[in-house]
Amino acid sequence: MPSSPLIMTSVTKRFGAFTAVDSLSLEVPDGQIIGFLGPNGAGKSTSLRMALGIMEPDSGEVELFGDKPNVRALQKVGFLPEERGLYKKMTARDTISHFARLKGLSAQDARARADELLGATGLEEFSRTRISKLSKGMAQKVQILSTLAHRPDFLILDEPFSGLDPVNQQALEDLIRTEHARGATILFSTHVMEHAERLCDRIIMMARGRKVLDGTLQEAFATLGQGARISVEVGFDLAAVLAPKGFEAIRTTDTGHGETWRIDLPPGREAQDALRAALEAGAPITGFAPEEARLRDVFVSLVGEADAAALAASLAEDEAA
Repeated sequence: MPSSPLIMTSVTKRFGAFTAVDSLSLEVPDGQIIGFLGPNGAGKSTSLRMALGIMEPDSGEVELFGDKPNVRALQKVGFLPEERGLYKKMTARDTISHFARLKGLSAQDARARADELLGATGLEEFSRTRISKLSKGMAQKVQILSTLAHRPDFLILDEPFSGLDPVNQQALEDLIRTEHARGATILFSTHVMEHAERLCDRIIMMARGRKVLDGTLQEAFATLGQGARISVEVGFDLAAVLAPKGFEAIRTTDTGHGETWRIDLPPGREAQDALRAALEAGAPITGFAPEEARLRDVFVSLVGEADAAALAASLAEDEAA
């Protein structure tokens, strides 16, 4: 097996005058969990479709298991599309075994694998329930299990956590870890940074069709440097008063107790120094904490507030779904 199941080189995809993916290069090393991060519309799904040969790039090259995407390579892949869809009249067991058969398992092995997966995830009591009778979240779990049915070498999951409640999101994280322990390489897209923080060996961040970061979590957090968080009353421009004192401030979130800003600490300066500078400037402070680095802050620092707002909108859409 090639050391990297997926390599994309300078891949671009346009739809008319709109560039969905712009000169994307990435590599997914064998045996790793890679998070493909960014807001809705960043180009993640289009990139994954090109990786599988569902879409052709306008320029650039895609290698899937060392060759252009083809039927033989796709037999080694389990793909969960963003658009969910199952046969409504089939049972959960028949659905999973059907997808296993499509990937080459015998009828007997496919049924046994379906029973194994349903049992391992506590769904055995629903094995003979039609998809139309399952809840939306339960049907989504069946589709995820169908993706795993043939024990693929490479899992590509497009927004797998979307639509799941917190309990099932945790169950899916556990399932991803189990598949990784089995030996699978995993690439999943998400706009929820916390999943990537808990699961990933490496992350790739996208914004407006362009890659803005590709590295380990440690490398991502290193782009921030040391920092602190200061919350002030809404409308107070903390960046303007701290800049003359040598601190860069970036507005991050509205916590409900005012606006929260991330303060970048220059070498040799500490969080207390930033707090002291804000107090001396008359800032109406409502909260303060030395920073614990988060991927969302990395994203904001790399792309600015406009794309960070798009990420927040993606999260709001997911919560409303």
